[in-house]
Amino acid sequence: DYTDLIGMLVPGNGNQQHAAACIFFELKWADSIVPNLAYLETKYRISRRVLQRTRAKLARLGLIEHVSYLNSRYGGQHGWKLSSRFETALRQLALKCAAFRDKNSSRLKDETLLVFLEGGRVCGRSDSARRVDRI
Repeated sequence: DYTDLIGMLVPGNGNQQHAAACIFFELKWADSIVPNLAYLETKYRISRRVLQRTRAKLARLGLIEHVSYLNSRYGGQHGWKLSSRFETALRQLALKCAAFRDKNSSRLKDETLLVFLEGGRVCGRSDSARRVDRI
C-alpha cells in the first residue's frame, strides 16, 4: 500500500507525507518528464516550503531525480521523473545480505577480512599510543 511506503519515507510529518504522495503520483502518471513541480502548490494546496523540502528529501533518497537539458538521453527535455536508484540500491542490499548469510561462501575471504580489520585496530591503537608518547 502506498500510504505505508510514504509513511516510512516521511515519518511523522503529515504535510510532507501529503506532498510526497502528490509528487509521487503526479510523476507516476505523467506522460513525460515534468519540467516544474511548482504547479502542485496550487493544485493540491501545498506550501512552497513543504513542497521543496519534500522534493529534496525524495531526491536524496533516490526516488525522484532531476534530468538536465544537457542529458542527450532525453532529447533536450529537462525536469523531474521517477528514479530507479532507490529500488536498485535496495535490491543490491538484499543480495549482499543474502550472500553474507551464505555459509558456502569463501572462508578465505572471511579470514582475510578479519585479518584486515584486526590490523586496522592495531594500527589505530599504535597511532594513538604514539600521540600520547609525544605529549
